[in-house]
Amino acid sequence: MSLTGTPFFLTTIALVVVALVLPLALWSRVGGPRPVRFLARLCMLLFAQVTALTMVFVVVNNSNGLFDTWDDLLGTGDHVRTAVDLGPDGTGGKNADAEPKVVQKFTPASDRRMGPGVQETKLKGRISGVEGEVYVWLPPQYDDPAYKDRKFPVVEVLPGFPGSAKAWFGTLEVNTQLKPMMEKGEVAPFIVVAPRTTLLGDVDTGCANIPGKVNADTWLSVDVRKMVTDNFRAEEKAAGWAVAGYSAGAHCAAKLAVAHPDRYHAGVSLSGYNDPVGEPSSLTAKTPELRDEHNPLKILQRAKTPPAVSLFVSGAEGDGYQGGLALKQAAKPPTTVKVHMIPAGAGGHGTAVWKRQVPDVFRWLTQQVKG
Repeated sequence: MSLTGTPFFLTTIALVVVALVLPLALWSRVGGPRPVRFLARLCMLLFAQVTALTMVFVVVNNSNGLFDTWDDLLGTGDHVRTAVDLGPDGTGGKNADAEPKVVQKFTPASDRRMGPGVQETKLKGRISGVEGEVYVWLPPQYDDPAYKDRKFPVVEVLPGFPGSAKAWFGTLEVNTQLKPMMEKGEVAPFIVVAPRTTLLGDVDTGCANIPGKVNADTWLSVDVRKMVTDNFRAEEKAAGWAVAGYSAGAHCAAKLAVAHPDRYHAGVSLSGYNDPVGEPSSLTAKTPELRDEHNPLKILQRAKTPPAVSLFVSGAEGDGYQGGLALKQAAKPPTTVKVHMIPAGAGGHGTAVWKRQVPDVFRWLTQQVKG
């Protein structure tokens, strides 16, 4: 039974009903010695508490897109086949464009909460050694005959940790928010791509390449990217690509953008952080060396040539805003950084806040990403 499926949710509701009825029907009927009656009644109360907490967890999980599968919840999932050292650029010396075409079969997304038009596929990354699901939504113009020769810009969207690749569609409703805006010409017709980012059970990869552990960076910036350009009329050049994320995914988005200006032209960080220690369970927070290597601020400061990327950073006081200001201060042309402050009381560190920012984020991306 799927963790996020309707049958499991209905089962939790049924169990709560049973747990409430049991004490009402049996409380005074429990027989036997006093210790036995006490234990039986205690078990009924505990059963009621456990079922209620389970139902609340399911509601919260489904609303926020935290855990997608039982393996994700239990920390037993492993989506890494191999994690060889791929070198500084994460390609292992291979030219992804020269590799054989990646042909994928797509089916309509099985989770109806993701809204209409979302497709899914299971991708085996040829270079990264990672495999996982990837969700793709095409803009309304994609099948319009007037656009048959058009290549579309792409935004790769990343959730927080824990987080499901479905969340940008199911929780933030990026597709249902953007479709009318695209039809009215308010924002560019982007292809939106959401790849799996939970790759090693209950460990956050930090979207990094760590030999012997995982090549998450290559999975996102090379394998997923090639799959999209091989299967859809998508822009191949960096000028047509952006990456966006919230929370831990925001950290990833900023890092990927500044580290790979040859792959992305824009990055969006919603309530993120620069120092990987912002997510204690991240692999990149384990040592000072890894923290320094995967800190987007440090990457920007070390860059011999300022990357030709644009960043949009939003956050509240103590939750991403100061990190955005630090990035803006470190940026040198052609790098640009726009920082937006989320006011106190706007909703805190949560999906409701990020959902409200989707229209403004994509208006900004329309000005930055060429299609």
